[in-house]
Amino acid sequence: MPLLTKLPKPGRVEKLLQRASRDKGFEKAETGEVQLTFAGPDGDCHGGETRASDSRTLQLYKRNTPIRNVRQVTILSVEELEATAKALGIPAIDPGWFGANMVISGVPDFTLLLPSTRLQFPSGAVLVVDMENLPCKQIADVVAKHHPEVQFKVVPAAMHKRGVTAWVEREGSVKEGDEMTVWIPPNRPYPHMPVV
Repeated sequence: MPLLTKLPKPGRVEKLLQRASRDKGFEKAETGEVQLTFAGPDGDCHGGETRASDSRTLQLYKRNTPIRNVRQVTILSVEELEATAKALGIPAIDPGWFGANMVISGVPDFTLLLPSTRLQFPSGAVLVVDMENLPCKQIADVVAKHHPEVQFKVVPAAMHKRGVTAWVEREGSVKEGDEMTVWIPPNRPYPHMPVV
């Protein structure tokens, strides 16, 4: 029995970005094509089959514990970047300021995609959405280098608009201009979820 539902309209890859080393800053440079391997985007600093646990996983592990890398790729949407820039009153947000590997268009409320959503590309490459990528002080500091007046407004303005993180389920290349098919998993509320 099929489990995933295909969205009727595909998205489109607008930009691809990479950075080989974290020592060279947070921002990434544009590239026309990326090779996705099981370790993530080939040559990118966020690649690797494992990563050190950080503040996002302190409830589960001590800091720097080796864990599976489900944050290999950071994906943002053109529409949400534009909405965030508008909320901040600035002309635009460079996706590199938010540490993007990929910028897509055409998927409404992209950041709200369910975990386990599959993003499929013409080469056969597939990314699996891990979860929403919450905005943080680090991106606010980068934006403030270009627009100091909005530094303390960045995190609230980008909430639920900073895209998602994903990991590679099937290897292949992704190019600027590629169509991206979106496959959504079932969405059923868990009846025993505690009220927070």
